[in-house]
Order: sequence, then C-alpha cells, then structure tokens
Amino acid sequence: MTAEKPDHASAAAQAEVARRIVEMTSRWAQGATLAEIRGGFEELLAGPEPGRAESTTLAGMAAVRHRPAADAPRGCVLFCHGGGFQIGSLRSHASLMARLAEASGTEVIGFDYRLAPEHRFPAQMEDGVAAYRAVLAANPHTRIVIAGDSAGGNLALTIALQARDAGLTLPAALVLISPWLDLTMRGESYQSRAEKDIFSKPEALRAMARTYLGRGGDPLAPLASPVNADLAGLPPILVHAGDFDITLDDSTLLAQRAKQVGVDCTLRVWPEMGHHFQVFDALPQARSSIADIGVFIREAVR
Repeated sequence: MTAEKPDHASAAAQAEVARRIVEMTSRWAQGATLAEIRGGFEELLAGPEPGRAESTTLAGMAAVRHRPAADAPRGCVLFCHGGGFQIGSLRSHASLMARLAEASGTEVIGFDYRLAPEHRFPAQMEDGVAAYRAVLAANPHTRIVIAGDSAGGNLALTIALQARDAGLTLPAALVLISPWLDLTMRGESYQSRAEKDIFSKPEALRAMARTYLGRGGDPLAPLASPVNADLAGLPPILVHAGDFDITLDDSTLLAQRAKQVGVDCTLRVWPEMGHHFQVFDALPQARSSIADIGVFIREAVR
C-alpha cells in the first residue's frame, strides 16, 4: 500500500531536514571519530519528547520508559533503536519513542544494547532477547509489541524469531520502520534509490554490515538477515518504509515471504520519503506515519 504523495506544504520541512542531514553527514565524511559520529547522530535526531520518561534498567542494560501524558496506558512496546548496530542510543531515539508512546497510548521501553565494533554479532541479538525476557517477566499479563527502526527493525524481527523458537510467549505484533533485513543488500532498491536516499548510502551500509558481522561472518545467516528466516507462526507485522529508502526491497521481500507462510504483514510505502524518515518530527509524513502506527499498536494491545 502506498501513501499519498507529499504536498507543497511539506516542501519547506523536507528541505530543512535535508539540509540538516547533509550538514551532519558532511561532518562525518571529514574524518570524524566513531564517538563524534555517535554524538552527531544523537544531535541530528533530537526532537520533541511528549509524555513522561523514566530512566531504568532492563536485563542489566540502561533503559528508559516513555509513557503517554494520559494515565493508565495499555500494553507495552519494546523498542529497538536503529543505527546500523554501531550508532544510536536511548538519546538519539528519545523523540521517536516518546512520540510512539503518545500516539499509541502505550508505554514504550527502549534499551541500550551493545554496539559494534566493540561488540559484534550476535551480542546485539542476545541483548534483545534478554530485554524481551525481562519485559515478559515484569509484565506477564500484558500484551507486548516489539518495534524498531532500520537495524532496530532487524533486531525486533530477530527477537520474535528467537522467542518463537524458544517457546516463549510471542509478542502481540511487530512494528518495523524502514527495517534493514538483508545484510547482503541484494535488493534492486540499493542501487535505484542510492541517489534519492540522502540519509543512507549503500557503501556505508556495506561497511556497517562488515563491522557488525566481523571477519568470517555470514550475511546470509537467518539471524543476521532475518528476511531469510522461516517466518511461519509470527504475529501480525506492520512495516512502514519510504519509496526513496535504499532498504525498501527488504520490506517488500519480507511482506512477500510473510504472506507465503500465512503471516499477516501490512506494508505501507511513503512516496519521496527516505530511510526511517519518522525520526524527523518536522516532516508531516513522519507525523502521519506515527499516527498510523499508533492506531495499529492500540489495536494490537487492547
């Protein structure tokens, strides 16, 4: 399903977001350290944080609970932040998590999983499964949604696969925002959208995949590229992606393979939007996408 094309009212917002992305990524290209890139990513994605936030821990990891302004939220969302498994944090995604909590009326819990190159695959997956087990233990009677953007979408899907195989209670649903699901990057969109997606570039993702997997790592392995996994038995999945997103074909392939095994998977594609555009609240399309995701989560946890 394709969303409506952006109108003229969004042009100024798109231009400003593009300016910020180009300015920040140009700084990175001039030899920034990994620490500087991580800090810049947090700065770039900073935005409004409605509702209430509380620092906590989850399975020994730093975590945060974002609650909507209204009392008595229903259900729970475990959120996996994006960043190519190497950047991203509770700080970079604070606005996105807070806006999801407000739109869904649901508590959103984010956690700081280990990052590469300090910690390579499967450390991130192990942390994600540990976080899910902890949320299950603390909320035994609560319907849980697992969500994530970009590499966090990969992690969210992998957690669900591991939960299924371990016989754990499955999440009520999955929400994947521009998920990066194929580390081989075989999709045609990695070439056709390379010039249109100003945020993510194929060469950068290839380098991130190598760093994440380490020497000898297999990008075809189902737990590294979960689009290759057996998807049978998974809960309903909502995928939001942009038509200018280089990872778009990962989303379309996931939707095809999910439906082949009877899994309900809805894919919505937003014209002229790039990789995980929802992180930028200034975009009207981001606000519309978050509102749509909020409705889906409300239905899943009721």
